Amino acid sequence: RRPWRRGAWAVAFPVVQVVDDLSAPVWPGERSVVTIGAYDGVHRGHRAVIEEVQRIAAADGQRSVVVTFDRHPASIVRPESAPKLLTDVDQKLELLGATGVDATVVIHFDGSQSMETAESFTKRVLVDALGVATVVVGEDFHFGHNRQGSVPMLQSLGADLDFQVEPVELLARFDGVDEPISSTAIRRALAGGQVGLAAKMLGRPFEARGVVVQGDQRGRLLGFPTANVQVPASICLPADGVYAGIYLRPDGSRHATAINLGRRPTFYEHAELSMLEAHLIGFEGDLYGERAHVQFTHFLRSERKFDGIDALIAQLKQDVDNAAQSVEPLLP
Repeated sequence: RRPWRRGAWAVAFPVVQVVDDLSAPVWPGERSVVTIGAYDGVHRGHRAVIEEVQRIAAADGQRSVVVTFDRHPASIVRPESAPKLLTDVDQKLELLGATGVDATVVIHFDGSQSMETAESFTKRVLVDALGVATVVVGEDFHFGHNRQGSVPMLQSLGADLDFQVEPVELLARFDGVDEPISSTAIRRALAGGQVGLAAKMLGRPFEARGVVVQGDQRGRLLGFPTANVQVPASICLPADGVYAGIYLRPDGSRHATAINLGRRPTFYEHAELSMLEAHLIGFEGDLYGERAHVQFTHFLRSERKFDGIDALIAQLKQDVDNAAQSVEPLLP
């Protein structure tokens, strides 16, 4: 049981208790209100569930708790079709901490955990370790081996083990979003380059994180130096293209940024992987080795091959101008 902080990054939210030891009651003599899930992205739908957890907990004088996993369960259960992640574990814990929830329980998910039955998980984690009084989950919630656990099963177990179950409807259409909010819907929006739509569902701009690594320095030669951000392969990224965004440095500074995400067809005929290159507008300095947080705020154009360097440079100038105009209202 440990407090979790954001390493060297400036903390702008309450410190949250992270629990990873469930061998004994976490808060002896106290009861809790719990929600369970992968919570990938911690989007507006997730936060609506957490708000209900907090409302019930405050009314009953109990702990508000999110139970989640150190990786997406699908990465173990069906790795061939597991989704790319909207957030890594660190960012997920940051976002959960920002909700003000009392604690986050992180379950190590491996092959053994995937075999635990819903009944066993409920008694071991929810009842014995967390003293659950109320479970708050989406109406379509499933858990346990072969996803056999469901809301009706939880309700039946609750009758025997002294806890209530509160099913919550998915946060539905609103503010130009034409489908219920889900991590899947956000991934679909990103795949179409619709970073504005993804931001509406997330409640914030989509953010990719990675370490700045040495590139071929071609951007510097063209007059537009870029930070080459190495994003883990497990993380979901928007469609290839040029975007406006904000680059956050570890010191807390925020920089308007023109982002190129793609395979640079002007220079490479068959690049295997897309690269994230961020040009910090008006910035001079060394970013190598630092951990970058890159927020995508606006789609500017699709990636394309240019006939020559002059045409490319002219377009880059336009991209930078467009990015600056798009992002300026979002910066202090």
